[in-house]
Amino acid sequence: MDETQNRAGRRTAQRSRKTAETRVEVDLDLDGGRVDINTRVPFLDHMLDQLARHGCLGLVLDAEGDLEIDAHHTVEDVGITLGGAFREAVGDRAGLRRFGWATAVLDEARVEVALDLSGRPFLVWEMEAGEGRIGDFDTQLLEEFTRAFVVDAGLTLHVVCVAGRNVHHVTEAAFKGMGRALSDALTRDPRRGGDVPSTKGMLA
Repeated sequence: MDETQNRAGRRTAQRSRKTAETRVEVDLDLDGGRVDINTRVPFLDHMLDQLARHGCLGLVLDAEGDLEIDAHHTVEDVGITLGGAFREAVGDRAGLRRFGWATAVLDEARVEVALDLSGRPFLVWEMEAGEGRIGDFDTQLLEEFTRAFVVDAGLTLHVVCVAGRNVHHVTEAAFKGMGRALSDALTRDPRRGGDVPSTKGMLA
């Protein structure tokens, strides 16, 4: 049985990563399920919760890292591990819509997201209005998370802040938008049958 289809036909994967700096465990279900996230970085937990819930993902994630230094290693390694789980769970991308778009708003903030399950990692992150600190969390680390996720997942992703002043609002709108765009791209298109949505016949 295909490891990515091992729960009654659902698209799932489990990944772990352990280094001298971090330990990350991920259980991902692209078709929904329980959301339980603990990275020991509360604002990152909040953003991943937005991503999972608006992406209709099941995500159980536990991470520990060298937070006595800062959150950088934890944030980046969570992105790497989650991206690897996503790549495994999505498989060859056959029958999927492939592209996803979303505009998410939160009060004065508006962020536009577009993505392609292309197999070609590329990130455009135009979030200057979302740079700053929320408590002791440096929101610039979220670009590091997103880049690591994109590279290991095999996505092309554009995240652009159109309007906003409040750093929390802008950042939360971005992760809600990413979740919504992922949900669209992962939807099965019955018109495709089992075809891979590419003129090349593959997405890798």
